[in-house]
Amino acid sequence: MAVHLVRRYSYLLREATRLAPALAPAGQLQFARVAHKTLTSSATSPNSWSLSSLKELEKEKEQMFIPLPSQQEVDQLIQKATRPEELLELLDGSHNLQSNQSAIIIIRLSHLLFQKPQDKASLIQDIRFKQLLHLVSSQVSSVWHGTLVKLLRSLYMLEVPSTMQPLKSVEQEVHWRLRRLKYKHLASLAESCAASKEGQHPQELLAKLLVHLERRWTEIEDSHTLVAVMMKAGHLSESLMTRLEDKCLELVEQFGPEELQKVLLTLAAQSRRSVPLLRAISYHLVQKPFSMTKAVLLDLAYAYSKLSFHQTQVCQRLAADLLPLIPSLTPSEVAHCTTSFAFLKWLNLPLFEAFVQHILHRAPDLTVPHLCRILLAFARLNFHPEQEEQFFRLVRERLVPALASLEPSLQVDAVWALCVLQQVQTAELRAVLDPSFHTRFLDRKVTPLQKELRQMLQGLLGCTSRGSLDVVTQYGWVLDAEVLLDADGQFLPLRDFVAPHLAQPTGSRPLPPQAKRLAFLLWEFPNFISKSRDLLGRFVLARRHLQAAGFLLVDVPYYEWLELKSEWQKNAYLKDKMRKAVAEELAK
Repeated sequence: MAVHLVRRYSYLLREATRLAPALAPAGQLQFARVAHKTLTSSATSPNSWSLSSLKELEKEKEQMFIPLPSQQEVDQLIQKATRPEELLELLDGSHNLQSNQSAIIIIRLSHLLFQKPQDKASLIQDIRFKQLLHLVSSQVSSVWHGTLVKLLRSLYMLEVPSTMQPLKSVEQEVHWRLRRLKYKHLASLAESCAASKEGQHPQELLAKLLVHLERRWTEIEDSHTLVAVMMKAGHLSESLMTRLEDKCLELVEQFGPEELQKVLLTLAAQSRRSVPLLRAISYHLVQKPFSMTKAVLLDLAYAYSKLSFHQTQVCQRLAADLLPLIPSLTPSEVAHCTTSFAFLKWLNLPLFEAFVQHILHRAPDLTVPHLCRILLAFARLNFHPEQEEQFFRLVRERLVPALASLEPSLQVDAVWALCVLQQVQTAELRAVLDPSFHTRFLDRKVTPLQKELRQMLQGLLGCTSRGSLDVVTQYGWVLDAEVLLDADGQFLPLRDFVAPHLAQPTGSRPLPPQAKRLAFLLWEFPNFISKSRDLLGRFVLARRHLQAAGFLLVDVPYYEWLELKSEWQKNAYLKDKMRKAVAEELAK
């Protein structure tokens, strides 16, 4: 019974603390009387609790909570104000402003001047605004929690100097109430502190807010709050974002399409590739039958492509849901969508054919940047539309005349795309192959698989005269290795013979009769279309160029190379690949 008494009394004290600003003096006195009566009667007669006494306590408890006063005239004036002057006129003395009303006036001022920096500066110098600040500062302890949070955010938005005493008072009051503020209030305050100008006080408050957010993350109980906190404050702390991702895994079943959209965009903005969370979101996207709007579908495609997360069922659903919406897409949205699917390495033929049809229908609205992005997406996936003639006639009319005016990198990309799709012309190639133009774009990095393959090739060749590694050709392609074989399949000293394909030609002797040049090309996982063993358009173009230059190609795809466990297997694999390349050439 004593334990029950202490619990009940603690509850009453906690309720009194929470409602203190809203209670009239009579209500506070009544609460004290109820609490004293309860404690005294229980202490003097611990066994005297009865049903009637409990009912009396509940009745007095209900009477203790005084309802909020009805909306006053000044509240209506604040809500209807459309100019800062209308709000400042309320300080003329005819209105007896309460603490919360003064705070709400400042909040309304920040909304009205949100995008007017010149008016903010003049407002801060206004004597009436200074009077308003001092009025709020003197009564800040009685401002309600939610209003206090909005008040501090508004002061930051109005760019009130951090040296002003009223701002310091509000910040100090927030410091004292941090433990009592709701979790969503902490998140919105953290966002405001991070966005405010550099200063000691906002940064000090921000540090404390992040500590409270990290410690109290288990208080999040609904998906709406979780998503809001992730968007507003997740980027401010790595450890907080990790905890929020864990909470997402718990609540992901409650997410609707818009919440899934916001979470994925937040992850994409921070480049956080949280695989467990992405898998959970993907599962619910595929399993749940909810309908998704055009905006949601486009954002989902973008987020998955930004995070390089390839999930077959998700791509299929996005393509299927987008297909009937294509007539409503703008050219910008078409360019955005095709780029996303290209980076996902996902080629859905009905969807892309519909894109082409829509592009031809909306040709007058298509800009050169949009057409560039669409062309690059098609080239990346090596997509040749059924209406190829009409599409490339549009490209010739709109894009080609504007090539020289594009930024250098975009010009190279556009010409590259035309090469992949076999639509480039000599003049366009000459412009980008000029050494003064293209040398600034060359930057090569060796991957672990390339390094391993080249080490094995060094052992296979035995000496450097039998072949070359990392060969830069004048066509812009880099060979993993090059060897020269005579008619009997024996290695020839590569550097002794003419090599017109090199960026810096060497050698003087002509090739012996029936000699064959072999080029080794390693194809890694990113070189293929998703869920396929078909090369992306760029690498199809590379093979076509090198074959036209007279090379026999020795393709080494990653999925075959990774199955080889020993050096002996790898050596035998490379020798067998060379024999097959020569045999196929002889069989032609």
